Amino acid sequence: MKEKIINFFQDVIKEMRKVTWPTKAELLESTKIVIVVCIVLALFTYVIDIIINQVFKGIF
Repeated sequence: MKEKIINFFQDVIKEMRKVTWPTKAELLESTKIVIVVCIVLALFTYVIDIIINQVFKGIF
């Protein structure tokens, strides 16, 4: 059992060495995109919520 665990972690280390990590510039660009998309989705949800709220106020 101990040997299987050791082999597992050795395999993990081997695979992690194969990973192509993003550069700092790529990471910053991706982060900006994620933040902008989150803000847009939050605003969209807020507007839809206001519209639905007004519709329900008109019905009741």
